[in-house]
Amino acid sequence: MEEFALQGHEFVELHNLLKITGLCSSGGTAKLMVAEGLVRVDGQIELRKRCKIRSGQVVEFEGRQIAVV
Repeated sequence: MEEFALQGHEFVELHNLLKITGLCSSGGTAKLMVAEGLVRVDGQIELRKRCKIRSGQVVEFEGRQIAVV
């Protein structure tokens, strides 16, 4: 499991997290993957591309997990 530090921010939007961590090559690709139901947040499929991801949550995509700290 990889970690992503919010670095002074309260949250990061889901599509931005996928792009920043390199799980998706672009924001557009990230939005498409979320819309297709391929991304999970805390074990549940998340369809909101602008979903606010906060510290303590885990995002899963293509077998990789990102823990937000």
